[in-house]
Amino acid sequence: MKAPMKKKTPMMAKGGKMPKLGSGERFAKLTKNIAARGNVSNPAAVAASIGRKKYGAAKMAKMAAAGRKKG
Repeated sequence: MKAPMKKKTPMMAKGGKMPKLGSGERFAKLTKNIAARGNVSNPAAVAASIGRKKYGAAKMAKMAAAGRKKG
């Protein structure tokens, strides 16, 4: 029996893998994608909202703190 293929998303890198979680690359790509739609005044806020829904408030806060510390 074959293993099911992973669903390819537009955010995947050339090698077929997503950027590492917590690196900020995923957030930046999502923010850029939302901004390209042109109907949102603050795309970073929308991306953060999506992240909180997907990963939970605690994990998203931890990643945000690591990003502030890094940069």
